[in-house]
Amino acid sequence: MPSLQLKNRKGVYYAVGTIGGQRIRESLGTRDQKVAEELRAQYEARLWKRHTYGEEAVRLFEEAAASYMEQGGEARFMAPLLKEFRGRAIGTIKPGEIRSAAIKLYPTAAAATRNRQAIIPARAVINHAHDLGWCGPIKVKMFDVAKSRKHKPVDRAWLDAFMAQADADKLWHLSALVLFMNQTAARVSEGVNLMGEHVDLSERLAVLAKTKTEEWSVRHLTAELVARMAALDIQPGKRVFSYTDPKAVNRRIAAVCKRAGIEKRTTHSAGRHSFGTNAIASGADVKTAMDAGGWKSAKLFLETYVHSREAGRSLAEKFDAQSGPVGTNLAQASERKRYRFGNKG
Repeated sequence: MPSLQLKNRKGVYYAVGTIGGQRIRESLGTRDQKVAEELRAQYEARLWKRHTYGEEAVRLFEEAAASYMEQGGEARFMAPLLKEFRGRAIGTIKPGEIRSAAIKLYPTAAAATRNRQAIIPARAVINHAHDLGWCGPIKVKMFDVAKSRKHKPVDRAWLDAFMAQADADKLWHLSALVLFMNQTAARVSEGVNLMGEHVDLSERLAVLAKTKTEEWSVRHLTAELVARMAALDIQPGKRVFSYTDPKAVNRRIAAVCKRAGIEKRTTHSAGRHSFGTNAIASGADVKTAMDAGGWKSAKLFLETYVHSREAGRSLAEKFDAQSGPVGTNLAQASERKRYRFGNKG
């Protein structure tokens, strides 16, 4: 005789009984007796499996994903993973399977996309399940991401030339927006969506609304940036920089670069890439630079956003400083060029 019996209450079937000393009364959500019997048998088998082998044997990926999202986990890339791992016990999913799923789900995507949209969310779900006691933790090797060659940071000379031309063109909102991205690591979408009520110039703060990271993020403003933003007549309920379309910002930047006779750069190049490079060059440690710019992955930050300037020359100068001149009477230079964030190098 099965441990769970079917009981009909007001037309809906329930599974009722005792499994391993635990009293069970669970609605099966159906009025069809045949369907209810199948569900009862499946449910009973699962409960006995849990009683015998523990939670790891019965908790499914979709259960863990649901709990993860209910507790604030990012849901944006979860649908393909749910389809791929639906019905799998969370404790049986191996690192190699997640990497294979990333390739299967995104066959033509770059390594960074596979990491961001498959490996990171799948790993987060499983480790969330581990926190709940449903399975062990997991480590998944990320796909190697080649250092970005598409975007190059801008120096202060470029920035000064750009803002001078934009100001001459009376594009004050554009020059302020480019400076904002350059000095806060804000994405163009975050700059475009910045509202007046999210800025406090007296405290030199701006709060970026949820975008790519699904989180609100605080940015601290330089005195130079505060002065430019103060001239924009910021008001609650209105966009700080007036623009509504990120693509339009890039088009305007390209036009200004052409008139200024400087190399065309994108918002990403002038913004996050420049911030990362300038922050490290100024002497900031990696953790401080990451926190200030809203990065979560040190590997991504270092490989993609930090561009070394004259690394070989700098290292040679450090070796010279340690050993002193060899076989020559030339004195060491009394001053060496150092880059400072926000100042001319």
